[in-house]
Amino acid sequence: MSTRPQVILDTDTYNEVDDQFALAHLLLAPDLIDLVAVYAAPFYNDRSEGPEDGMERSYREIHKVYELLQPERAPATFRGSRGYLPAAQTPVPSDAAADLVARAEALGEGERLQVVAIGAITNVASALLLAPQIAPRLQVTWLGGHAPYWHHTNEFNLKQDLHAARVFLETEVDFILVPCWPVASHLLTTVAELEARLAPCGKFGAYLSDIVRDYGANRPGWAKEIWDLGATAYVLNPEWLLLEEQPAPVLRDDLTWEAGSNRRTIKIARRVFRDEIFGDFYERLRLHAERLGKVGH
Repeated sequence: MSTRPQVILDTDTYNEVDDQFALAHLLLAPDLIDLVAVYAAPFYNDRSEGPEDGMERSYREIHKVYELLQPERAPATFRGSRGYLPAAQTPVPSDAAADLVARAEALGEGERLQVVAIGAITNVASALLLAPQIAPRLQVTWLGGHAPYWHHTNEFNLKQDLHAARVFLETEVDFILVPCWPVASHLLTTVAELEARLAPCGKFGAYLSDIVRDYGANRPGWAKEIWDLGATAYVLNPEWLLLEEQPAPVLRDDLTWEAGSNRRTIKIARRVFRDEIFGDFYERLRLHAERLGKVGH
């Protein structure tokens, strides 16, 4: 049996341009982890017609990453929830939630799954609500919300499904929160950097450069946050994040935090080491393209 950590990625891959980086980073690190499954998460914004459509678009985008990257092995991939939790303790059944429950229950003594969620955390919350007994078998790292000392937590991943977010603030599961502002927001890159580091690395490197260039206003001085690399980085090398243990904050309905008293302890990232994370990703993609004979193509 492999001694590498078993990792599951839960991702709204089509929502933005950073999930593709995060998925690729995990696929390019089989020496460090065993990426056993990938789940498509729901999302709803101007890139989808609703949560179910967002999930389906993400499912297709996951497979597009496989096709372009040509990883050594593509993990099992599952469709997730068609919508968000309708109430605090009401799960949304899906293939993804069922797979997570089955994998957790099949673990041997002392084994754990490392789940990384980089979208609305509906799928993972649903699995916990369907099978609360799996909680001790999971470590969940989520990119969601802003820092507890931030003046609000009006962030896309969190505000889509407040019920799901609260599951992880209130349930006894090993939980690591990677805030967007002002933590993952330090994971900045530019089109010029991507054109130099990624564009020469085959079709996938060119694809990443193109989607970032096309995503926003590529004006002088513009840089793009690749938020999701902050969450996936933790399972590759925990030293790439600086964590602090503190009581889980209370999530108010108005999308602000309230300091919790007598609350369980969670880990919250205070800093991401940007250069180490990007440096590792760039080098892994370069070596992968070199093995495929596609550097400069």
